[in-house]
Amino acid sequence: MNIGKFKFLAKSHLGLSVMDLYIAKELFLPFLFGMGMFTSLALSIGTLFDLVRKVTESGLLLSIAIQVLLLKLPEFVVLAFPMSMLLAALMAYSRLSSDSELIALRSIGVNIYRLLVPVVIFSFFVVLITFVVHNFVSPAANYQAELTLEKALDKIEPSFKERNIIYPEYKKVELADGTKETVLTRLFYAEEFDGQQMKGLSIVDRTQVGVNQIVTAQSATWNISENTWDFFNGTIYLIAKDGSYRNIVRFQHQQLALPRTPLDITKEGRDYGQMNILQAQEYLKLVKLRGDDKKVRKLEVRIQEKIAFPFVCLVFALIGAAIGTRPQTTSKATSFGICVGLIFAYYLLSFIISSMGVWGVLSPFLAAWLPNILGFLAAGLLINGSSR
Repeated sequence: MNIGKFKFLAKSHLGLSVMDLYIAKELFLPFLFGMGMFTSLALSIGTLFDLVRKVTESGLLLSIAIQVLLLKLPEFVVLAFPMSMLLAALMAYSRLSSDSELIALRSIGVNIYRLLVPVVIFSFFVVLITFVVHNFVSPAANYQAELTLEKALDKIEPSFKERNIIYPEYKKVELADGTKETVLTRLFYAEEFDGQQMKGLSIVDRTQVGVNQIVTAQSATWNISENTWDFFNGTIYLIAKDGSYRNIVRFQHQQLALPRTPLDITKEGRDYGQMNILQAQEYLKLVKLRGDDKKVRKLEVRIQEKIAFPFVCLVFALIGAAIGTRPQTTSKATSFGICVGLIFAYYLLSFIISSMGVWGVLSPFLAAWLPNILGFLAAGLLINGSSR
């Protein structure tokens, strides 16, 4: 055992014992190895090959391809964190077990739960880093990568098309008995938004008591310079207080001072992976206004997953350490094979449970956290078995 030779940090540092620091050192190098290996593999499969194809077939500049590759890097670094944590815990504790160092420590009264303290602390640091990169760095970098790629390839057509845009506006009114009630003041509907203009618009205006006017138009665009809407080829039906038509105005071009929120709804065409957790929560409020229940459920699941995903690092660390502490000799190749099998099984289970959340079979919270809960239970059973 080499504990006595370990001088990486003084004993008093961080309140950790020499044993804790020794095990942390055993974790650190395999973790770095895993980060390099898993990030390279994921980046090659997920982006590199596609960029090479765009360079050779679409004429994408090599400098732009490198820029996009670097911007996509955080997305794959995030995926590598839990896998590297599993590999590090498995290799470190397997090495200690195969060299009988765990037996020596347990013979002097160190139980299995105390031996796992270093990997738990180590994994909590990784959880924190994963949360920051996953929720803030990666979404911004992904969005910038897509903009860079679209600009370089000179994509004229928008990458999205929204249909059935509905935006209701409400306000609080005070009733005769002093209570307040929420009433509809305006209803905005567009059949389609193609990235340039709204088409097939109908607007019901109830800003005064009753219906004041109904506006229909073939198309409309947002006028950035005047901060208003330009409507084209439409009709305005002015409604009297008794509900009869007061006047009908046909127009080819009419500017109306309406809020630009309906446009904001469609402009949030970012993929879930391009929104940080705060943007996703704001987008959820807008999507709820449209009454698209499936999209609301999907977004609620994705928001919960943004919180739950970093804790996969802790789950994998405990499972890897529990397997590694078993009295067996595990080579690096065997460790890598076990990692691949566990990672595949875990992500397959996560995908199935996440889909059940999107379908409405499970709540968004359960759909995001159930894989972690099952992982913690499995780790607990393995650790309990190793402690006997």
